[in-house]
Amino acid sequence: MSIRKVAAAGALAVSAVALAHYAPALPDSAIAKPARQFGLPFAGAPGPDTWLLGQGYGNTTGAYRQRRSTYGNLQGVHAGLDFSAPCGTPVRAIGDGVVAEVDGPHGSPPHNVVIDHAGNLSSLYGHLRVRSSLRVGQQVKRGQVIGESGDSQFTCVSAPHLHLELRDRSHQRFFNPLPYIAADWDSLALAGSFGRGYQYDLNAPRRWQTPESQPEVRRGGALLNEFARPWPPAAGGAR
Repeated sequence: MSIRKVAAAGALAVSAVALAHYAPALPDSAIAKPARQFGLPFAGAPGPDTWLLGQGYGNTTGAYRQRRSTYGNLQGVHAGLDFSAPCGTPVRAIGDGVVAEVDGPHGSPPHNVVIDHAGNLSSLYGHLRVRSSLRVGQQVKRGQVIGESGDSQFTCVSAPHLHLELRDRSHQRFFNPLPYIAADWDSLALAGSFGRGYQYDLNAPRRWQTPESQPEVRRGGALLNEFARPWPPAAGGAR
């Protein structure tokens, strides 16, 4: 293939990814309803030497402290699940699908993978240790190893974990993965380091205080958690 054709193919691929990021959000009628149709991204039982739930999806205290910076484009919400795991732990596809991106422009460095599933859902696996050997367009099966967990700080000591997101295929809507993934979430929340971990709005203290009740997120939408009376107070103020 000529250099010109290679460049053209590369430009088309980049344009396709860019289009996905700015495409209209898909309506509810086009998206599969949650039915615990997916599995966990790790094999075996959770534990201190294997993997644990580190940070939940939603209005977490960590996301609240960075709601205007790190999570500003995600309405101030942690739009995925963090699973603490030693670097190199095999990461598995949560469901059957097709590889949409390998090291795409979604963040979650140093490496990431996106898989498209039935029902216009996509899963993202972030902070992988090395670039996945998967190819865009490749079919994958639920439970298939698609990469290795890494560290968001690139040290394999500071913050080793997997960041898992469930989105619509337009990449504009982000869903709470809990009702989509078959797991004992109550036990995982107790066993992990996450605990409760949600930010209170003292004007509506019952809102968004359980793992199942966390809000959907729209890319680029207004902050959901600009609370007048937050608890606990954000150390040093919100960023």
